[in-house]
Amino acid sequence: MLYENFRIALRSILTNKMRSFLTTLGIIIGVAAVIAVVSIVQGLNFWISDQLQGVGATYILVVPNNDPNNPDHVGRDIRLTYEDGQAILERVPEIAAFSPILFTRERVRLRDRSATPLVLGVGAAYQEVANHWVEKGRFFSDLDQRSRTRVCLVGQKIIADLGLPEDPLGVDLLVGRATFTIIGIMEKMGEFLGQNRDELIMIPFSTAREIYGEEAMRQIRLDFKARSPEDVDRAKELMTAVLRDRHGLRKGVSNDFEILLQEEILKATSKIFGAITKVVGAVVGIALLVGGIGIMNIMLVSVTERTREIGVRKAVGARRTDVLMQFLIEAVTLSALGGTIGIFLGWGLGSLGAAAIPGFPSAHVPVWAVFLAFGFASLVGVLFGVYPAGKAARLDPIESLRYE
Repeated sequence: MLYENFRIALRSILTNKMRSFLTTLGIIIGVAAVIAVVSIVQGLNFWISDQLQGVGATYILVVPNNDPNNPDHVGRDIRLTYEDGQAILERVPEIAAFSPILFTRERVRLRDRSATPLVLGVGAAYQEVANHWVEKGRFFSDLDQRSRTRVCLVGQKIIADLGLPEDPLGVDLLVGRATFTIIGIMEKMGEFLGQNRDELIMIPFSTAREIYGEEAMRQIRLDFKARSPEDVDRAKELMTAVLRDRHGLRKGVSNDFEILLQEEILKATSKIFGAITKVVGAVVGIALLVGGIGIMNIMLVSVTERTREIGVRKAVGARRTDVLMQFLIEAVTLSALGGTIGIFLGWGLGSLGAAAIPGFPSAHVPVWAVFLAFGFASLVGVLFGVYPAGKAARLDPIESLRYE
């Protein structure tokens, strides 16, 4: 009986193709919007998770906490220093490596060609801490840091931008007003959100400090690597104590720095993307509601059109439940077909949207989103199909046979 009702429902839908399509249009648009947004957001979330997983569970990031609304921070010179990082390295045994990172942009020239890449001033342990390695040549040594040597490493886009030879080691570049010798090429990282992450130059942190002065040190962050994942929580606790002591923070005064662990960063990003998905889902729910109302209206029309058919079925022995199931299955089939079309349409739109943004991660449609969208579309069919189906089931067979 279930199969027969489903077959009748499909025949009815195919008989009125345009009406069926217009009926399910609200469901299609709603489900497609959900799938498209979820695929883009989840693709970005997966990419960030992969990047953080690549750094490792021992990664610890320390940044200044410049909260203008915090009264404890008013009038304070809030910043981190290289000495803060060194103190942590010396006083926290759970920390294995440390690298300060200075961010700035500088014009780089070679003969008649120039570029304005991101210039990073980093420590000798940067590779180990950030899991970003030299592909060719060598990295900075402790001697380079102590001697403030003017040497640099380049990203692969800089080689193309400046027309450097295939083997650029030993070539001199003018970075700002200072000349640096290339000693290595960093491994390729690719693009992200239109920003090429290989458009960079790295110089020793001590050299950057000498060239750009103490004022530029306000833009640094401190990156650490714990000895093991089990040491991370203990390391954070001790790091907090060291920094509070160095910054002269009395008991009751909030921290003027933030210590972020890999797990915490992952949770924060997941929470943000989850909130975005929920907001979009709520908005799209309105479209699904409108689609459900459309299905209910068309099903009511269908009941009126097929009054004589219902009378005939009841006259030959069909029960109320049989008629109820026939129209309910038809409503659910309509919304489920709309949901299926919406899923494929949303996946296509999400993939096109992600591909249209240079360097954006590919769209990812999680299985839960497919089942949720399809299930919700089917639920809409049930909720808005019950009333028309109930009306059909309650029709009097004699009055139905007389209906013109």
